[in-house]
Amino acid sequence: MQERSGALVSLYPANAMSPKRSSPFAIDPPIEPMLAKLAEELPPEGPFLYEPKWDGFRAIVFRGGDDVFIQSRDLRPLDRYFPELHDALIEKLPEGCVVDGEIVIATGHGLDFDALQMRLHPAASRVAKLAKDTPSRFVAFDVLAAGGTDVRGLPQGERRSLLEKLLAKVRRPVHLTPMTRDRDLAVEWLARFEGAGLDGVIAKPGDAVYQPGKRAMI
Repeated sequence: MQERSGALVSLYPANAMSPKRSSPFAIDPPIEPMLAKLAEELPPEGPFLYEPKWDGFRAIVFRGGDDVFIQSRDLRPLDRYFPELHDALIEKLPEGCVVDGEIVIATGHGLDFDALQMRLHPAASRVAKLAKDTPSRFVAFDVLAAGGTDVRGLPQGERRSLLEKLLAKVRRPVHLTPMTRDRDLAVEWLARFEGAGLDGVIAKPGDAVYQPGKRAMI
């Protein structure tokens, strides 16, 4: 599996997102996302949470006040490339949350990573046309803050329960990733997802806190 999620061209300076004023968000951006280490098979039985690995752009979404900030894996702003998603996240995410996830473009043939790459265009008019022709979606799989409170110190299992409550009534283009604690089902997913354009399965230790920049998942 090639680890390409969140690959971006450097159209912004690295400090482009440093706020000049007081931040409206529960946690100030940027935040390094927690990462995964590659394995050829799922870990042995244990207290893991298993999720699909989405073939898209890694994104951390900060929702505060009446605005949203979308941060890429390499700590750069993504909002200008996904204007339709920016507006939808303002409408559908609760204020005071920070959510980790993946931006994807779904077609009748599965996920289209090439269509995502085409969004990284300097012309706003081109981005606007692509946003209309191939709208994106956001798949949430972790929560870093809720109700204005930093929850990165909670175990993964508790954060998952909190994320499920946070997004209980959410509608497309925002989605909650599927999750199972059943290893046999995760093995089935691993075989089935390969033909659907997904990158595999992520195994997350159920008792792990959120560790920015660390390869703490499998």
